[in-house]
Amino acid sequence: MTEQKIDNVLNLALDASDEELNEAYDLKTGYDEIDDVWEVINRYNGDLDELIKEGISVTYLLAGYAILKVPKQRLAQVSRLSQVIYMEKPKSLYFAVNDAKADSCFQGIQTRRGGVLSGLTGRGTIVAVIDSGVDYYHPDFIKPDGTTRILYLWDQSSVAGSPPMGYGIGTEYTSEDINNRLTLLPGESGTEQEVGTDFSGHGTHVLGIAAGNGRASNGKYAGCAPESDIIVVKLGRAGDKSFPMTSELMQGIDYVIRKAVMLNMPVAVNISYGNSYGRHSGDSIIENYIDAIAGIGKNVVVVGAGNEGVAGRHASGVLSNNSENVELAVYEYTTPFSIQIWKNYYDDFQINVYSPEGDMALIRKESGTGRYSLGNTELLVYYGEPTPYNINQEIYIEMIPDGGLFESGIWRIELVPVTIVSGAYDMWLPSGAAISTETAFLTPASDTTLTIPSTGRNVITVGAYDSATDAIASFSGRGYTAGGNIKPDIVAPGVDIISAAPGGGYTSRTGTSMATPFVTGAASCMMQWGITEGKDIYLYGEKLKAYLINGAVELPGFSRWPNPIAGYGALCVEDSIPE
Repeated sequence: MTEQKIDNVLNLALDASDEELNEAYDLKTGYDEIDDVWEVINRYNGDLDELIKEGISVTYLLAGYAILKVPKQRLAQVSRLSQVIYMEKPKSLYFAVNDAKADSCFQGIQTRRGGVLSGLTGRGTIVAVIDSGVDYYHPDFIKPDGTTRILYLWDQSSVAGSPPMGYGIGTEYTSEDINNRLTLLPGESGTEQEVGTDFSGHGTHVLGIAAGNGRASNGKYAGCAPESDIIVVKLGRAGDKSFPMTSELMQGIDYVIRKAVMLNMPVAVNISYGNSYGRHSGDSIIENYIDAIAGIGKNVVVVGAGNEGVAGRHASGVLSNNSENVELAVYEYTTPFSIQIWKNYYDDFQINVYSPEGDMALIRKESGTGRYSLGNTELLVYYGEPTPYNINQEIYIEMIPDGGLFESGIWRIELVPVTIVSGAYDMWLPSGAAISTETAFLTPASDTTLTIPSTGRNVITVGAYDSATDAIASFSGRGYTAGGNIKPDIVAPGVDIISAAPGGGYTSRTGTSMATPFVTGAASCMMQWGITEGKDIYLYGEKLKAYLINGAVELPGFSRWPNPIAGYGALCVEDSIPE
């Protein structure tokens, strides 16, 4: 299938057999095989009400986006509607965890005497964490009077069936609902798994850094905005324990922005998830969506740069007159995975793929899906076209071994120039837990290892450093973007960070997931100063980013600022407030 308004991977997935879909997890993401329905992200003009009348599920988002659930046989027809601009299948999202406040200059804006906080603590603002859930029984998210600090909790994975108005999944809980549950001991209700249960502990840890009040530690492990209000979105699908999807993240962002506008409060949104699907130039559909909602209400969106810094999952180069070979080490027992090759549309080069045994497949430049066999491995290949979001061309290769598991070996991708104008190319492997950590390019690129949506223009992109040594964490995603924009914007402590854990205690974690909420909490405190206290009612969005950049501290070991590793420097919230 080749539909111009459907993204490349969805076109390929629609051509794939049931067996191929079942083998390739990333192709199947978004597909409900029981109902034979695809969930898709849609950019549209006008309205989609006629689809609702026809029984198609439509969840309207802000700024002309929607999430549709469309029967497989109707996708092509729906994509051809005049009001449909573009449709994309969801992509899986992954934590940025590798399983300090003083280092970020919070001591200059907050004081605690006799257990009483004063200064800039996030009062009058909202910290929103879109993540894996929360332990709402944890004392750090409860006020001294025993009531919850959480205004709303949307558990997308709940089967209870009372979703927020306008959305079709999960269950929404208000502060009143949570307060009623706080009168019970954890587990007494017998339904706590339906109320944002944080099985991984990731969301609880992230929220603790951004906004925990430290009540369980007498203030020792208080977060950055300990008096902010809180909104939590737990990502996921009922009965599905696989990775969350970009469509769910977009709905979570939409929900948070609408709540903040309704409450007339500024909000700092924390996103510690990402993936590596896309050009990495800030023009993915989810990044375009975040850019579009940046002007709605008073918000700032903070995104982790990801943990792909030294993962070896990005390769790049410039073709001229000679062929180039990119070698890929595939670890034993690796499951099916994809390779994205991105190039300028006007460049033409031949692609040859060699297996460890020396078998070769010449990838033909053809419309639609190509199938190639190399020994016991099938290659599904889709030659894409430019889209409304990207002028570049993608060649998407899905590698599916017999039996679902690879044997170890070195694969080789040969690029043979035919007609070269620019010659620049990039290749990406999946990020995070989507692929074995040992599967990597043998000669990877050192830059542009950011995950998406951290390459977006209107987000604050956060890398990680070790505040004990002032050294950048080796895993921290590196810029610049493929379009040359400066990312990350800033770095924050992300190594051995102690924060809240399910059960009421604390634990240490490492990753850009831990660095991101430092900046989210800092943004909350700055919006308190500017908006809540009336000293700068426009202190949100890009203006707040500019203030953070202006206050950033240069770390040792760099001769050039900004740079692709540490951006403009390390977070220093005190120096970011113009007072």
